[in-house]
Amino acid sequence: MRLIVTLLLLVMLVPSDAAFDVRQFNTPEDEARYKALIEELRCTVCQNQNIADSNAELAADLRRKTYELVQQGMSNREITDFMVERYGNFVLYRPPFNAGTLILWAGPFLAFAFGGFLLLRVISRRRTLADDGPATADEESLRRAEDLLRQDGEKP
Repeated sequence: MRLIVTLLLLVMLVPSDAAFDVRQFNTPEDEARYKALIEELRCTVCQNQNIADSNAELAADLRRKTYELVQQGMSNREITDFMVERYGNFVLYRPPFNAGTLILWAGPFLAFAFGGFLLLRVISRRRTLADDGPATADEESLRRAEDLLRQDGEKP
């Protein structure tokens, strides 16, 4: 029994990795804005995790800063502009369409179009080969093949 109690105490002393942010908001609208913002902002350390789900220290700092900016009465646009100015477009899950992000937006469409082009090209080549029919041998090759077959047939 003493061993079980000791083990339970040790388990309770181990720090948890889970981060719980308890925030007080002036209005329910501010809380909803905060939650929406932290779902839309990407953790630059975790790369494909939003700051709401990330346990990284930077994500905790970004959540704290987002909370402070919401409490200061800044609009969602002002808050995202602040984060982009500080961390670049990578902090947004939906970066704006501009020259710097053109390949990001157009890349999937270009890859799909290139794959479709290659597929059509392969199909057309196969049709061309099927329409030409099987390759025919010239008469000299046929005569030599017949001679070889006859020679093999004559040997005992």
